[in-house]
Amino acid sequence: MITIYHNPRCSKSRGACELVESRLAQSGEEVKVVEYLKEPPSVEDLRALHRMLGGPVRDMIRDNEAPYKDLNLSDPSLSDAQLYEAVAKHPILLQRPIVVRNGRAVIGRPPEHVEALFA
Repeated sequence: MITIYHNPRCSKSRGACELVESRLAQSGEEVKVVEYLKEPPSVEDLRALHRMLGGPVRDMIRDNEAPYKDLNLSDPSLSDAQLYEAVAKHPILLQRPIVVRNGRAVIGRPPEHVEALFA
């Protein structure tokens, strides 16, 4: 199963979906598309995504969105737990798209990064 955390208004997100669809002809896997603005991920979902992505939690946060500034999320003293809570409450902060396959995840910016999940 491939899961795509998707925002249909984002060209990068649409590009990642198209790339995954083109790979499906070869792999035959099912795809679950999560429009995360309509179905926000829980704190637990975000923790699981972070484990699969690796790297700092801040890498999965969009720092150019209004809530980032409004909530002072640039404060380096904030814990990972506080960052997860902020993203769960303001899903617009989640990087997009995030594609998950076989226990691994990548941020599809640019969409070609998704290719790593099929290598």
